[in-house]
Amino acid sequence: MSLRFATAAAFVMALMASTAMAQSPKDMLTIDLPNDAATLDPHLQWNTDSYSIYRNIFDNLLTRDAKGEIVPQIAKSWKYLDDKTIEFQIRDDVTFQDGSKLTAEDVAFSINRIIDPKLKSPQLSQFDQIDKAEATSPTVVKMTTKSAYPALLAQLVKLSIVPKAYVEKVGDQEFNLKPLGSGPYKMVNWQKGVQTELEAYSSYWRAKPPFQHVVFRTVPDVSTRIADLKTGKADLIREVPPDQAESIKSDSNSQVLSVPTERIGYLFINAQAGATKDVRVREAIAYAIDRQALVDALLEGYGKAVEVLGAEPVFGYTDKVKGYEYNLDKAKQLVKEAGAEGATVEFLTSPAYSRATVEAIQQMVNEAGLNVTISSSDQATFLKRRQGDPANAGGLAFGAWSCACQDVDGVIFPLFRTGSIWAKYSNPKFDEAVDKARAILDQNERLKLYEQAYQIIKDDVPGLGLYQAYAIYGANKQLKWQPTANEAMFVMDMSWQ
Repeated sequence: MSLRFATAAAFVMALMASTAMAQSPKDMLTIDLPNDAATLDPHLQWNTDSYSIYRNIFDNLLTRDAKGEIVPQIAKSWKYLDDKTIEFQIRDDVTFQDGSKLTAEDVAFSINRIIDPKLKSPQLSQFDQIDKAEATSPTVVKMTTKSAYPALLAQLVKLSIVPKAYVEKVGDQEFNLKPLGSGPYKMVNWQKGVQTELEAYSSYWRAKPPFQHVVFRTVPDVSTRIADLKTGKADLIREVPPDQAESIKSDSNSQVLSVPTERIGYLFINAQAGATKDVRVREAIAYAIDRQALVDALLEGYGKAVEVLGAEPVFGYTDKVKGYEYNLDKAKQLVKEAGAEGATVEFLTSPAYSRATVEAIQQMVNEAGLNVTISSSDQATFLKRRQGDPANAGGLAFGAWSCACQDVDGVIFPLFRTGSIWAKYSNPKFDEAVDKARAILDQNERLKLYEQAYQIIKDDVPGLGLYQAYAIYGANKQLKWQPTANEAMFVMDMSWQ
């Protein structure tokens, strides 16, 4: 071989090696989600697939550590000036992904934006005790609340900071399509219904992001997600059904990662429209559902039956209010008394939720004498109907609720308080209890009020707690990550072994 050909061959081999290195899986993390993001604007939709992605694009005002403790993020410290006024010291070493500096003005803008009724944020009930925020210096934000608000810091762990100048320049619609944050990853491409591609932000203030590229793919079919994991097409998959966990465990290249969460599997029951407007029908549905059977048959150890819509990681949870026992004869009797035998009840769902669970609930309720019909749609359509007018919200809907705040104020208040987009129910006594509970700092008094509120929900049955959910992920055997109770899919916490 001549020197010229040898040199050329060496060059080609070196080029191939460098290309292979550039495309090394160590530089890329691929995550399969059941659904596409409904939005990438962090102040709009609050659903797991959306925030699994956008939490990596944005930083939050506060966050929780691995132990669940509230710790600084964009706010490096805070202090109460009085019961309704809190002052935050903002970091001065943070930039947005366009290189502009993050200041207290951006923090105040983010707070005021999410509480602005014109934005129509589904998260509004989580933050509506905030009256206003103002930047008193480039690094200080003063926030006032309408009353003392004990759940404030717990709610603020979810507040993402957005760039005031950019949002005002491009507008809300464009911001959703081309989000810009200060987080470890910037969005480079969003193919709706297909995938969202993120790229490491090289000037991220905390540390170097662990992967250069992260791809969140939309893979609704669970068997496809599992196949992707086993064949190496995906490194992490969300929402593994309990009955599929064993097949992942048995795969030599995969692992199951699971943790008990604050998320509650629950059944929404429309108290303002259709056959379920009659409380006797709602009670019948409650008696017809065997919660423990759902856990035993479908969760295979990855869940725990609950009496109320809450779980132990959540402040305000009570074990003093008992749920409805399984009593099919009582359920049938109530349906008959209500004159609702054979009445059609629409059951809303989407691919985000276990079809087996929905069908099991359908069968149980049908046995009580009702005619439950399942209406499945994509997640965005499901959410639009679920949050819309009572007449179009279905009679039933399965849900898996987490406020990621570990406080009952973020659970039963948004789900059942009069006027909430989620509530198809109104009871002044319930409203009074939850309103008082979110406006006093005495924890013992709050617990008493939440016990009262849970009893009212039990009596009126606008919804049922079914089980405490365990998060189940499938992961590449070499991926190092510890899931948390609030299901924060922070890529910064992941790495290769």
